[in-house]
Amino acid sequence: MIDAALQQFLDTLADAASAAILPYFRQSTAVDDKRLKGVFDPVTEGDRAGERAMRALINAHYPDHGILGEEYGAENLDADYVWVLDPIDGTRAFISGLPVWGTLIGLTFRGRPVLGMMAQPFTGERYAGDTTSAWYTGPGGPRSLAVRPRDTLAESTLMTTSPFLFKGDEATAYDRVQSAVRMARYGTDCYAYAMVAAGNIDLVVENGLQAYDIVALIPIIEGAGGLVTDWSGGPCWQGGQVLACGDRRVHAEALEKLRG
Repeated sequence: MIDAALQQFLDTLADAASAAILPYFRQSTAVDDKRLKGVFDPVTEGDRAGERAMRALINAHYPDHGILGEEYGAENLDADYVWVLDPIDGTRAFISGLPVWGTLIGLTFRGRPVLGMMAQPFTGERYAGDTTSAWYTGPGGPRSLAVRPRDTLAESTLMTTSPFLFKGDEATAYDRVQSAVRMARYGTDCYAYAMVAAGNIDLVVENGLQAYDIVALIPIIEGAGGLVTDWSGGPCWQGGQVLACGDRRVHAEALEKLRG
């Protein structure tokens, strides 16, 4: 299902996206606002250029594959293989000059995430996985990725993009989890999930995600030995509420907190 050629193609896509995006980072780049629900939702020419570069390569090398991208929508979604792209996950960080954004490149087979990469062009880091293994390339040299063991939520480090994104019952549920952990950190978007796979933090709790925000990250965390579900313990391939954990014991305890 996933051969070496597809794995290598991840790097080809990441190379093209990096070349297209980096000229816009820490520059005086125009920022447009895509807001649909009254909340600032920035997009730059870097986002658009990165996705165009990846779509062109997919269409050239795998014309029978489908594509779902944040900036240019869907094509051929009935295909067995569909690439799910977010050229800059963390555009707010990008326009602020902070290197905690990433290019997300995911591949689904008949709807299920099977291959993914989070590439950070500025630092040269790449985190990738195929659900059964996960690997890193970049500063410090290549290595396998593995989540770290944690007995309890009380020992754990939690990350989320922002606690202010939770409202009402979701905010109450999130607060139950945060109040139970050792430490919480904010503002890292996709980078947080890579840190779960690398064994540096223990869980991520988020809501309101789209498929292109999470599909690429699931095979990485699963390949490193972790677990990614929705807040009910089911699949989160389409986004929505997401709970990503390194240790299944922490996942079970966090689910209990989220359910109240």
